[in-house]
Amino acid sequence: MFCPFCRFPDSRVVDSRTSDDGLSIRRRRQCPQCGKRFSTTETASLNVVKRSGVVQPFSREKIVAGVRKACQGRPVTDTDLSALAARVEETIRATGASQIDANEIGLTILPELRELDEVAYLRFASVYQGFESLEDFETAIALLRVEHSADPIDR
Repeated sequence: MFCPFCRFPDSRVVDSRTSDDGLSIRRRRQCPQCGKRFSTTETASLNVVKRSGVVQPFSREKIVAGVRKACQGRPVTDTDLSALAARVEETIRATGASQIDANEIGLTILPELRELDEVAYLRFASVYQGFESLEDFETAIALLRVEHSADPIDR
């Protein structure tokens, strides 16, 4: 870690604290050369392997953008989308993997989106799961109806 003040190539960790969400570590460092202190934030890297084989860094913003399209015209706020993306990231990071397939991200989004808005869920699932006919929609709707009849709490 280079000192941001004098560019000395080393520093000493004075204090380490886990962030509130538990996903990153804040470290207070001191440069042995100039003696100045500075903070760093460290997070575990998480990469996404796309269908084409391209590897990209994980991005919560991409989840929000993709789900936002499915939620157009629905009573879903940006706060709801941010919370969904945070839960999806938390679930993925909990696996401990440093790389994850884009397909797995979609599978993680689906149940979260179903809880948020069923119409948006059907829209997202129709694209993500490649619905090709009305029967695909009817099957998905029938599954939702079965879950509703099994769920004693009205949504």
